[in-house]
Amino acid sequence: MKRIYTQEINKHIGEQVKLCGWVATKRDHGKIVFIDLRDKKGIVQVVTEDNRDIRKIKTESVIEVIGRVKERPPHLKNNTSSTGSVEVEAVSVNVLSIADDLPFAIEKDKNDVAEEIRLKYRYLDLRRTKMRNNLHNRAKIIQFLREYLCKEGFTEVETPYLSKSTPEGARDYLVPSRLQNGYFYALPQSPQQYKQLLMVAGLERYFQVVRCFRDEDTRGDRQAEFTQLDIEMSFIENEEDILELVEDMFTKLIEKIFPEKHVTFKKWPRISYGEAINKYGSDKPDLRKNKQDPNELAFAFVVDFPMFEKTETGKLTAVHHPFTAPKITDISELKNNTTQIKAKQFDFVLNGYEVGGGSIRTHDPAILTAVFEVLGHTKEDIKRQFGHLLQAFRYGVPPHGGIAPGIDRIVMLLQNEPNIREVIAFPKTGDGRDLTMDAPNTVSKVQLDELGIRSIDKKEKKDRIK
Repeated sequence: MKRIYTQEINKHIGEQVKLCGWVATKRDHGKIVFIDLRDKKGIVQVVTEDNRDIRKIKTESVIEVIGRVKERPPHLKNNTSSTGSVEVEAVSVNVLSIADDLPFAIEKDKNDVAEEIRLKYRYLDLRRTKMRNNLHNRAKIIQFLREYLCKEGFTEVETPYLSKSTPEGARDYLVPSRLQNGYFYALPQSPQQYKQLLMVAGLERYFQVVRCFRDEDTRGDRQAEFTQLDIEMSFIENEEDILELVEDMFTKLIEKIFPEKHVTFKKWPRISYGEAINKYGSDKPDLRKNKQDPNELAFAFVVDFPMFEKTETGKLTAVHHPFTAPKITDISELKNNTTQIKAKQFDFVLNGYEVGGGSIRTHDPAILTAVFEVLGHTKEDIKRQFGHLLQAFRYGVPPHGGIAPGIDRIVMLLQNEPNIREVIAFPKTGDGRDLTMDAPNTVSKVQLDELGIRSIDKKEKKDRIK
């Protein structure tokens, strides 16, 4: 007999069906036991006679039920449930797996459970209806974005995770090479250089739902590894080509998946960086008309960012990244008017969060080299770290640009969650630990020897720094 889901149960009144799932609750009424069986689609009530097998079933055990679907008497119907007008009178109950006593109750609100416990037992936490809905809607969002971009002529391309360490802002995650001891790969902070190389390759319209890695302090809306929708386009006239694409894509996404929500502005505002700072005190302003309305979405773009800024140590750095095109008419301006130069950069903001950033890229090797020099790189450093890109640009590179909306933050905001850990299946803690897998963890000396590296303890590390 083929299994059906609880959601289909109303179509099978009077028929015998097979259901599989978890025991959400069990209520013993003497000779009769009521079980609320839960699968990924919902919950349905199962009625069965008490016996030895039924007695040993604990909450969250996995069972298979074969039984007849019956309509409940009018006075016993549960109008708050989509399956509340029926029940399954069990012919047989097969216990597939007995659950141990739970570390916390699945049906309770998450606020009753410490987050570290939830993350340690994440596979239990994800059984909650709200958490499952978060993941289901995340999948719907990604599917919509893929379908939209494919219809617009974009090609999805996977780029490597094992790449080269280059200074692009955050600290890299390094991966030692076994075959080339003393050499390292880096996990990508973004596929920035690869997607630009794809433009050199003539792909013209690329996208990727990609994992990115940055070894930086985490917070509620940021993780060490995260997912972004990476987009790059060739032969665009200006930044407006990208902004219009993003505006249309997300407007249609809201209309299809979140019709209960409303977008504040029919035409999304374009606000200069200077105006955002002076008027709102932030480069990611919250433009909602009613900030108490969880269904209001105030999308906007912030444009005309400075090209460079100084760090706390006084060092010059790129506001976005060094591949962003500066708004200059002559290359000499890079050295003579550095702090006044604007960038062809734009951010995508929503309800006080930056949810994506992009720019028109520099495709002139001379300007790109000059930007690296302004940032303090020597000619030898530029050749070693970026020579592959500059060489590629010598073989014909189209003008191009792109943007990368952050999937995690967007889903967090659309699901009205307080942080992105609520919309990621297995997130890290604030200090970067995976409590479900107990990672990071030690590795064997044999593994370290194969890689030609050794681990030093905290005291030795402290002494070396001194």
